[in-house]
Amino acid sequence: TMTIHSEERIVDVHVRSGVYSSDTIFDYTKGYIATRLFSRNACFIMKIKKEIIPELQEIGRLAFERETMRDVYSPNNVWALFQAGTSRLGHLKDWILYGKHIEKLCTGLPLYQ
Repeated sequence: TMTIHSEERIVDVHVRSGVYSSDTIFDYTKGYIATRLFSRNACFIMKIKKEIIPELQEIGRLAFERETMRDVYSPNNVWALFQAGTSRLGHLKDWILYGKHIEKLCTGLPLYQ
């Protein structure tokens, strides 16, 4: 499921698929995306690259296309590959940088950037 909060410039994406379940937050105000993978008990954070990640207004349109067409006929498909690296727990300076929405999603989990 996807929820778009236009006034806060936040998109919440919830994938419920057994071992592949995850929650993702696109925070367009802070400029970061955070994905919490439940099977890995970890949080992955990346900077929003405007040339790759669709704008907030486009996300809703792409979601509508996917729902109605069951296939997105758009060059703006986004896939991210996370590679294992070093992790750390978030500190106050991280939450100031990433914002309260990502803090709520990732507090207490190892952070991978």
